[in-house]
Amino acid sequence: MSTLALAPESPGLVMAPSVHAPARARRYLAERFRELGHADDYVGQLVVTELVTNAYRHVGFGLIVVRVFPDAHEAVTVIEVWDEGAELPVVRPEDREAVSGRGLPLISELVRDWGVRPLNEEGKVVWARCAR
Repeated sequence: MSTLALAPESPGLVMAPSVHAPARARRYLAERFRELGHADDYVGQLVVTELVTNAYRHVGFGLIVVRVFPDAHEAVTVIEVWDEGAELPVVRPEDREAVSGRGLPLISELVRDWGVRPLNEEGKVVWARCAR
């Protein structure tokens, strides 16, 4: 019987919403991807930047929590961004004139899958699963 070797659990990154939050999240993700043995963190960097930026811009209050961990059942790494906002993200139709709104469609093209999990308490978790 073989056992699945997982990287040790790492505490999430907890931060206030600010213009500095996406950069802090990228540094955290890069460190976690190194710990998990990823050779490339480009997609992860894009994903965490978009999700944290959305939490900062569209919620703007409370804390933002980022977690990065291996899926125990598949060869993917999960990126989660928790915020205290109740409003769920919406993928807008393509608008070539828009100056924003392109992030979630881009993410959906780059990751295995993504979604939103409303929390019983306040807030939600937006997650994405990236191939290792």
